[in-house]
Amino acid sequence: MMTSVDTDLIRVLADPLRLQIVTLLAHETLCTTHLVEETGAKQTNLSNHLRVLREAGVVETEPCGRFTYYKLCPEVLETLAGSFTALAATARATRSADTKRACP
Repeated sequence: MMTSVDTDLIRVLADPLRLQIVTLLAHETLCTTHLVEETGAKQTNLSNHLRVLREAGVVETEPCGRFTYYKLCPEVLETLAGSFTALAATARATRSADTKRACP
């Protein structure tokens, strides 16, 4: 069975600012104001990136008064990591069996 990797999620996480946001949120739940301070990004730019992350299921929101806090959904990253782990295991097994497809 072929292992599939979520290429859309990889594209979402490949953006440097989004990866920085994910890294920050891995350590604590933050509001947009804190993320602007930490990243140096403009608020509108940051909000657009947070929307992409939210739509991909990477982060979820938590309203608190007039602020919206963001927190990381670790299950999404664990699923992606599991896909890569399965690919690595397949490659390791293939390598040890030294299987080669015959050329036509």
